[in-house]
Amino acid sequence: QVQLVESGGGLVQAGGSMRLSCAPSGYTSSTYSMGWFRQDPGKEREFVAAIRWSDGNTYYGDSVKGRFTISRDNAKNTVYLQMNTLKPEDTAVYYCAAATGYFIASNHYRSTTYPYWGQGTQVTVSS
Repeated sequence: QVQLVESGGGLVQAGGSMRLSCAPSGYTSSTYSMGWFRQDPGKEREFVAAIRWSDGNTYYGDSVKGRFTISRDNAKNTVYLQMNTLKPEDTAVYYCAAATGYFIASNHYRSTTYPYWGQGTQVTVSS
């Protein structure tokens, strides 16, 4: 059973930066792909970014391209989401999600691609 532990959320002013972290507990291998999603109350869950374990390829949602960067540190078995130039519309609960084994790149934006989910961390961007 893979459990994901997220950290790094909080309150930040518009234009600021924040970094989220996600580490799998109970899974020591680096053979997992990771995605970040976000959801604001009353809205659908939105794909933010993903990184494929096999080749390190990264994928981003249109609303965060050029501002957010997903990366991983295999030595620490941790995936990061660096968020820069934050906007009030980035306010949401952010979830990390993991998929082990073979990862179909064309499905990177689908929440159903990822069987394992973190508990979510609140990010609030004030104007």
